[in-house]
Amino acid sequence: MICYFHDIKKANIMVIDDEEINLEIIDELLNDEGFSSINCFSDPKEAIKHYRQFPPDLVLLDLNMPVMNGFEVAEQFQIINHSPPPPILIITALADRTTKLKSLDSGAKDILSKPFDDQEVTRRVRNLIEMHLAHKKNLHYSKNLEHIVKTRTQELLETQNEMIESLGLAAEYRDNETATHTIRVGLYTQALAIQLGLNDKEANQLKLASPLHDIGKIGIPDNVLLKKGKLDTEEWVLMKKHAQFGYNILKNSKSLLLKNAGIIALTHHEKWDGNGYPAGLHGSEIHLYGRITAIADVFDALTMSRPYKKAWPIEDAIQLINDEAGKHFDPSLVESFNQIIDKLLTIRKDNSD
Repeated sequence: MICYFHDIKKANIMVIDDEEINLEIIDELLNDEGFSSINCFSDPKEAIKHYRQFPPDLVLLDLNMPVMNGFEVAEQFQIINHSPPPPILIITALADRTTKLKSLDSGAKDILSKPFDDQEVTRRVRNLIEMHLAHKKNLHYSKNLEHIVKTRTQELLETQNEMIESLGLAAEYRDNETATHTIRVGLYTQALAIQLGLNDKEANQLKLASPLHDIGKIGIPDNVLLKKGKLDTEEWVLMKKHAQFGYNILKNSKSLLLKNAGIIALTHHEKWDGNGYPAGLHGSEIHLYGRITAIADVFDALTMSRPYKKAWPIEDAIQLINDEAGKHFDPSLVESFNQIIDKLLTIRKDNSD
């Protein structure tokens, strides 16, 4: 990434040397080169305090100092751990190989020997600042891009969830159900999933997917779907196809959420004893999501009033669920249902028609 001239000249430079004369020489040299933000310290401890509060873009550091040597100062800088870490340019009279290697190991990016050449100092200062500013800009760009991606991903998820909710409502409106039926079923299935020990992410997936359990009813003719009387044999055969229709609508989606909704649509009318439809699956052959949704759907259907029926008393609905353990419903799920009945009743109260 290109660092423009004025960016480099405005960089924050820290100079640490216990000799005041050395500070004056470097300060004058950098000022003559147009650098406008130079902070000089003869006390390493004061320098560390300033470094912690105001991360520089470059540190010029002497090694041989009485209170704290340059290696100890560099170690404190590493503990503070600014991101990205400002580069350190060691300027020292100690020019032996061991000192140079130790300087590089301590985090220094470059080393200059005293007495130094003015032009060499300014060039190395410029190069290190340019590198650091480029790193800062790249880091800022990456963080900003990450934020944008998270925001857009969240927006897409919210849009997907709204579409799924709308699809569920469309199916229910065709079947004389209410908008709150799909909301309650979703919340019931989420509560049951958590009680079973599913993680929050999976429980939330179930909450969002289960309201589409009857989406296949959009494929059932009105004369069958909206018939007030009892369905004849032919009509009942057609009605039961809604489970397969729902699966067919959703099965080819690339979204895991919609795939799960398809599985629920296909299996929520299967029964534990094998007497359900469309495939007559038995026991654990029925997907867990379908087994959970079956209880939630039946419980809501029983306990809520509809134009064609009155709501069952809560006690009677609970009793039926328990009576159907091992027949219609997975017995272990019925146990979980009983354990959270108070929570389910709160959901019902808070989301009534």
